[in-house]
Amino acid sequence: MNHATRVTVATLGVIFGISGMSHGFFETLQGNTPTNGMFISAIGDAHRMWVHGNEYALTLIPNFLITGILAMAVGLAIVIWSVGFVHKKHGPLVFLLLFILLFLVGGGVAQIVFFILICAVATRINSPLTWWRKILPAGIRRVLARLWPWSLIIGSLLMLGTLATAVFGFVPGLNDPDQVLTVMLLSLVAGFSTILFTFVAGFAYDIERQANKEM
Repeated sequence: MNHATRVTVATLGVIFGISGMSHGFFETLQGNTPTNGMFISAIGDAHRMWVHGNEYALTLIPNFLITGILAMAVGLAIVIWSVGFVHKKHGPLVFLLLFILLFLVGGGVAQIVFFILICAVATRINSPLTWWRKILPAGIRRVLARLWPWSLIIGSLLMLGTLATAVFGFVPGLNDPDQVLTVMLLSLVAGFSTILFTFVAGFAYDIERQANKEM
């Protein structure tokens, strides 16, 4: 099993599972009311904390309360699956299906790109990583392997910060909502880039770990 790849997938799965639960929580606060369409704002006017704090989502369920309950349930299932089962047989497939379900029951639309990438990387948890062995020179692999845990921490913090800012609209020292939005988007881009780097660094870590075992 590729340890770093599993830890990376599990960590990000937990983060985005919690994000889905957050969407669901605010949807339930809108009560037993119709959504009036598939595309909704998870955060209603009564609980919006800043002008850009809408948290857009898609739902096939025409009721905010039921949508919210389902989003929280599926988000929790993703958290549990990420920690305990994503590395098992058919784990990545179930992982993907849960993320698709989360998307369809109000778990948010912005995360869909991350869902696809995380699920693709999850299929490498029990892979020999042969292709990556060929394209990553040994010297670069060693450097990337050392950087993996730090990039995972930084990428996770950036994503958590982005998700928190999307809800609360708070950035220390800034009061202009447009400036806050700019900082949030920059954090999103930085987090996305760092996570992409973390995937590759994780592969390098796993290849080096396997090579050390074979020595």
